[in-house]
Amino acid sequence: MNTSEYFDQLVDHLLSCKSNEALAQALQGLLTPSETVEISKRLQIFRMLEAGVPQREIAKQLGVGIATVTRGSRVLKSEESE
Repeated sequence: MNTSEYFDQLVDHLLSCKSNEALAQALQGLLTPSETVEISKRLQIFRMLEAGVPQREIAKQLGVGIATVTRGSRVLKSEESE
């Protein structure tokens, strides 16, 4: 099985959750506490970028590197062009 198939299985597993509580439990079972924090921060990066917060301010507020914020910005821009 390749990485793409593993990812597809992960997506299927998460989509099979019937409630927010079940999804939260699935994520807690799959991720370490630090992974949960990092993924949550990445979601906040997207939201703050969409709200027009400057990248350096996002990095400062969330305690992440500017490269992490820039990566999020590139992802958003590529989604907009699709």
